[in-house]
Amino acid sequence: MFVTFEGPDGSGKTTISQAVYNKLKQLGYNCIYTREPGGIRISEDIRDIILDTQNTNMDIRTEALLYAASRRQHLIEKIIPALKNSQIVICDRFIDSSLAYQGVGRSIGFDEVLQINQFAIEGLFPDLTIYLDISAEEGLKRIEDRDHKDRLDLESIDFHNKVHQGYQLVLERFKDRIQIVDANQTIEQITDMAVEIIIKENNNE
Repeated sequence: MFVTFEGPDGSGKTTISQAVYNKLKQLGYNCIYTREPGGIRISEDIRDIILDTQNTNMDIRTEALLYAASRRQHLIEKIIPALKNSQIVICDRFIDSSLAYQGVGRSIGFDEVLQINQFAIEGLFPDLTIYLDISAEEGLKRIEDRDHKDRLDLESIDFHNKVHQGYQLVLERFKDRIQIVDANQTIEQITDMAVEIIIKENNNE
């Protein structure tokens, strides 16, 4: 089962997805944790290029293509082998991030970015996506104190509002696989809710 966590910056995706992975392991589920962009060496190298604050002159389509390239390698090298091994894959971000950030946030176009990524993933969408719902403003407040801000963290509130709008399109287009969780709750509450959703979906597989 392929499970992804999505949401705007500051929604707690990384914290929650790692907590969910740890709890599933404790409960005896055979699962792996990974992230995007990254997860494997080649994709982590691409991540460094994308998020480097020095790369302010990166073209928006170059950015979208780099995300798709990183995703392709990650899929082939890590996600698909784990799924073939009957493992639950917990992934921090996947295709929906590109649709929201590059498709709408960068104004490339939702369907244009979807097409690029269709080429990369060959139809392998997540079985379940947990969307951590939070406003752009609240999310940015949470990341204000981060010691290390990446290139996207430094974008304007206008950009992050567009990303939030992009996620609303994602929620509408792919509502059959997305479960929305209120990210204004405690880490423990969100984790428990997400674990419950995953176990229920896994039992229905």
